[in-house]
Amino acid sequence: MAETAPPLGQHSAASGITCVKKLAESPDLNSIPSNYTYYTNPADTMASDPHDSIPTIDLSLLTSDNPDHRSKAIHDLDKACQEWGFFMVVNHGIPEELMRAVIDVTAEFFNLPEEEKPEFQPENVLEPIRYGTSFNTAEEEVFWWRDFLKVFVHPEFHCPHKPQSLRDVVMEYCKRNREVVRKLLKGISESLGIEESEMEKCLGLESSLQIFIANLYPRCPNPDAAVGIAPHSDHGLFTLLIQNQVAGLQIQHKGKWVHANPLPNSILVNTGDHLEIFSNGRYKSVLHRAVVNKTKARISIAVANGPSADTVVSPAPSLLQTQGCRPAYVPMKYKDYLLTQQGSQLNGKSILRRVQIQD
Repeated sequence: MAETAPPLGQHSAASGITCVKKLAESPDLNSIPSNYTYYTNPADTMASDPHDSIPTIDLSLLTSDNPDHRSKAIHDLDKACQEWGFFMVVNHGIPEELMRAVIDVTAEFFNLPEEEKPEFQPENVLEPIRYGTSFNTAEEEVFWWRDFLKVFVHPEFHCPHKPQSLRDVVMEYCKRNREVVRKLLKGISESLGIEESEMEKCLGLESSLQIFIANLYPRCPNPDAAVGIAPHSDHGLFTLLIQNQVAGLQIQHKGKWVHANPLPNSILVNTGDHLEIFSNGRYKSVLHRAVVNKTKARISIAVANGPSADTVVSPAPSLLQTQGCRPAYVPMKYKDYLLTQQGSQLNGKSILRRVQIQD
């Protein structure tokens, strides 16, 4: 899909609509308004090679006492991050009931009466609790077919006070996510050949910023003309994603789009911009997008795991020293990077390109 869009129409069926859910439930909606219409790029094709299957990482092997199993798992993780920037994690230890519960309670939030949600719609893009639609409607001419809830959950935990069960479920789920991320980062430190303590110090992992992001993609009467989320990469180190039984996530691999069809009870993981920066480009953050359909609403839960907000992120010093190479990225405080990205139109890897050092 093109990253440019037609101008906003003068009149739209979305007038007065503050969320896509309400628009999608309009009884007379037979087609989407012009300000939700994206052009399809003919160059956007799907991968057809059956060998292009998303890698799978067995977390139990990554933490195994068997050195051969562990060595192979670290090799597989390194390869997945280099070649795909995306993988599925199995045997991760997060109970399936908890994964179902976090999706169900998120659906309860989106189903709250609309008049109860304005208190969660601040203007500041870095407010710890933020409900909204599209990505940044203040900057966009064309909106995404998506409503969202973003909550900062670590190092300080925040959560909407309704529905009542949301707090406990989100807190437990995000705690389990951090445990998975720590194990993945330990494997990454070994694959990069750096001390785990250096990674923790350089990235401020004890106070890492973790953001819980719930996405709702309602049924769409013109799914080929709309986009749930346009192609982009994520800030941070790793984003962990689960979804209800509705597909929609696609990742870019070798210039083509690949459907992410997760195994049962697996977690989808993608590398973020700051893992690319810290590894000095060894690992690449991956472009991904969300498509919509006309029959079923999709809910996805993405948990973004980054450095601490005040950490100035740059390539790992010992990595540069070992490889005898120059840094490929300009140091930048994570909070400033986040503010720049969230306050702009999301457009591919445009924010990452700003901190890349051009040869």
